[in-house]
Amino acid sequence: MERNLIQSLAQRVQENIAKVIVGKSEVLELLLTAVIARGHVLMEDVPGTGKTVLAKSLARSLDVNFSRIQFTPDLLPSDVTGLSVFNAQRGEFEFKPGPVFTNILLADEINRATPRTQSALLECMEERQVTSSDGVTRALTEPFLVIATQNPIETQGTFPLPEAQLDRFLMRLKLGYPNTEEALYILDRFIADDPLSELQPCAAAEDIREAQRLFTGAMISQPVREYIVALCEGTRKMHNVQLGASPRGMLALMRASQALALVRGRDFVTPDDVKALAVPVLAHRVILRGQYGLTDQTEIAITADLLSAVPVPTESAERA
Repeated sequence: MERNLIQSLAQRVQENIAKVIVGKSEVLELLLTAVIARGHVLMEDVPGTGKTVLAKSLARSLDVNFSRIQFTPDLLPSDVTGLSVFNAQRGEFEFKPGPVFTNILLADEINRATPRTQSALLECMEERQVTSSDGVTRALTEPFLVIATQNPIETQGTFPLPEAQLDRFLMRLKLGYPNTEEALYILDRFIADDPLSELQPCAAAEDIREAQRLFTGAMISQPVREYIVALCEGTRKMHNVQLGASPRGMLALMRASQALALVRGRDFVTPDDVKALAVPVLAHRVILRGQYGLTDQTEIAITADLLSAVPVPTESAERA
């Protein structure tokens, strides 16, 4: 039942987003997997590839609240989470919620804000709550998803995300440039209309909450769990790696694998599910020795090499 519900939901939303986003079916599948697994996504790509449009398309497809924050060096933490202001008529302070009180938050160019402002998202992303300066903790409404973007090319005047912040993102995804056929299709689609403005919801917030409640029911065998552990341990044993995947990263890989299995119509996880997620889930958690600044293709290559080095469980072992 869970399998059919989640697969149907994912297909419906993917097809709806595809009315705006041309191609990129693998990215859409991974994005929906992150949503169902209650994870946040870091979109790292050059400007103009559709990161913001993708976030807006997802929000409109799910019929949920959407907020966008343009991160800049002068942005303050209270501009993200909200602040208490004095109401002269009532003679008391009242809390004005910030844009983080939403369902899907687009943190545009997150690395342009100072570390102090970046850290304002840590509690929101990990605990789904905001503790304001008055000491009151306020829960965020589920589903809650942060889609953060950053440009890996223009690094002048930016503040690279620290390891603790990177570890809060379930996945790092890249849209990439369209191929020739997709580029022509984009021109045809947008020549007279803006498909995003006409996009209608195809799922409700309650559908997402139900999927998030059910996805952990996907079975994951002992050999596949051992495979996940071996991959995460492997990221910490390579000689040129200073910091590998943490236990949080290991749990993220397991949860994402469960969600992806159900998105693909199965109620059990296979090694192929884990392999499909290893780079998106683990690569941004790998910090090289002597590396400063934004991550690049090196971490992706290291994670890909690790997939080749770690033995994959056989079918008989999975069923054991």
